[in-house]
Amino acid sequence: MAKKTARLTCLWILLGTFSICTLASEPPSPPVYGVRMEQAWIPMKDGIRLAVTLYMPDGAKAGEKFPALLEYLPYRKDDGTAAGDYPKHAYFAKRGYVSVRVDIRGFGASEGVPPEREYSEQEQVDGEQIIDWLAHQSWSNGNVGMFGISWGGFNSLQMAMRHPPALKAILAVDATAELFHDDVHYIDGIVHIDEFELNMDMAQGWTGAPDYTLDEKILGPRFETPPWSLLYLKHQHDGPFWRKPVRPLSEITIPSFLIGGLQDGYRDNVIDMLKQAKGQVRAIVGPWNHTFPHDPAFGPQIEWRDQAVRWFDHWLKGRDTGVEQDPRLVIYMQHWHPPDPNLQEVPGAWRREGVWPPKDAKVSTFFLQPDHALANSAAKQDVHKLNYVPSVGVEAGFWWGELLSDPRPVDAFSLVYDSAPFQEELAILGRPHALLGASATAPLANWFARLSDVAPDGTVTQITGAGINGAQRESMSEPRDLEPGRVYPLDIEMHLTSWVFPIGHRIRVAISNALWPMMLPTPYAMTTSLELGGNNGSRLVLPVVPVQGTTPPTFSPPQPSDERPDMKEEGFPFPGEWTVERDEARQKATVHWKGKDSYEFPWGKEDDFESMTYEADDAHPETCSVRGEAESIFTLNGRTLTWRGHLLVTADQKNFYYKYTRELLKNGQLIKSKTWQETIPRDHQ
Repeated sequence: MAKKTARLTCLWILLGTFSICTLASEPPSPPVYGVRMEQAWIPMKDGIRLAVTLYMPDGAKAGEKFPALLEYLPYRKDDGTAAGDYPKHAYFAKRGYVSVRVDIRGFGASEGVPPEREYSEQEQVDGEQIIDWLAHQSWSNGNVGMFGISWGGFNSLQMAMRHPPALKAILAVDATAELFHDDVHYIDGIVHIDEFELNMDMAQGWTGAPDYTLDEKILGPRFETPPWSLLYLKHQHDGPFWRKPVRPLSEITIPSFLIGGLQDGYRDNVIDMLKQAKGQVRAIVGPWNHTFPHDPAFGPQIEWRDQAVRWFDHWLKGRDTGVEQDPRLVIYMQHWHPPDPNLQEVPGAWRREGVWPPKDAKVSTFFLQPDHALANSAAKQDVHKLNYVPSVGVEAGFWWGELLSDPRPVDAFSLVYDSAPFQEELAILGRPHALLGASATAPLANWFARLSDVAPDGTVTQITGAGINGAQRESMSEPRDLEPGRVYPLDIEMHLTSWVFPIGHRIRVAISNALWPMMLPTPYAMTTSLELGGNNGSRLVLPVVPVQGTTPPTFSPPQPSDERPDMKEEGFPFPGEWTVERDEARQKATVHWKGKDSYEFPWGKEDDFESMTYEADDAHPETCSVRGEAESIFTLNGRTLTWRGHLLVTADQKNFYYKYTRELLKNGQLIKSKTWQETIPRDHQ
């Protein structure tokens, strides 16, 4: 892009042998406009119209042109995300963007029937037409950017892969392009069921706000749409089904700004993009969970919208805001903290990296020892055995993305290896590997490796981890049974993390065969073994970096957000509320999870309730079950509409048994119901 107003200014500062050069640049666009919301329709080539909310810069001069910023997802712009949308889109509109919010077809006020799956070809073809429409509006300067968190970030990445001409830059928050291994249906390649499936299956049957019409021409096709969770359970390994919606990251050639969180399940995509994408990539990774960094469940909080404006100003307005001189990656180095799900602020420090992997990173290997130590020297030959306990894992989290309590209850049923106390600080940054020689007495087993910090008083803080489906040891798309008793080399690549181990603390790696209810248990009673000894024996490989890194520019604190006075939203932060019950006599365990949200709108109120019940039987691992209940109550003028979803997945050694029922009640009376019920063979799960 042009640098018409840029001036190169070198500030020579004596720092040993170092100097610092800065590039003078333009500030980001100031908030000089008001905000005007407009509702419109975007026509698709097949005649379907998609509903769009345009957040327009109010007070523009006659003939003034603006870029468009598109957020495109199914989460119902007129009710479900309306209160949360306004602070983002109004921020951009005030700074000279037409900020655009579109629901995918079949959701909210958009016409049509929900696609057969997430990220469908239809959804992406529609996305290309939306981008073209935005580029040709009378107010448009012809340039379009995309942004969003989670689904909106997924769509930003996938649309960039398709190269629509008007799409010039994206910003993806907490997103991934790896749909099988990373997304919530098969975490680490292992079947996972949570409230997301429950809610999306129910939302397919809703009509749009504020009318919530019961006209059968609109309601009927939506209500009859098969639940997506049924389709996903039929595709239990990687392959064309999961690969078709996406293209290689190397297909992304436009500038991409990524924001991730070290407690978010999609964080690995950031470093994958840094290594593979062809366009310019800039990234910020904080300690956060699945949220925007100006409003996370735990801090430090930073403003990101000002960074977004700098980014899009440069690529969509042609203003040199200096983003091409920004560090490729700014990441938060987490320092030790006690295990605490209610921690308000993660201690640590920001650091900048110009390349990935970091140029000063080194590999440090710790071998698993016969005495359950971790040491730098190769171990003597030995075999450690572990009895498979299917109900192990609750304290290790519901996905690789939340702050946790002490995981020692999981460690008690794992093979655990600790290093000696450190005599000096040790910092890691990257993806640790657990390289194992492992065997099982059954044809199917999963292995999980968790990395933790052990304080001098014995307190354990889990840092990261990952799992591997033993059947997918060589290929996620062509799983194969294990040969009982045969030793296999396994590489468990843990999820991206940063951590500084203090003096006197120890490293712990814990290996188990269950991480329930995050993953459903494998169906065979068994014993697994780890082979120790030699330079290729079971070992932990850590990406070690200097404790002190290069300090990046300071981020702005969160700025006050514009709120819609006519709407209110109240919810419970992830992971909601949960309890665990154990029947020791019958060797059974039950986890109860529940969450709720409420919204107030000019036309009424919405109350959402979700619950999940997971059951496991240590004596009969094949009989696990998941039961989900969801209810959304819309209290409107003169009527109350209630949508309900009931999910039940049970199993035996050979099959999953699936049942889902969608219901609609008017003023407490059932007026519509549909049930799907199928037996689905277990496919190496």
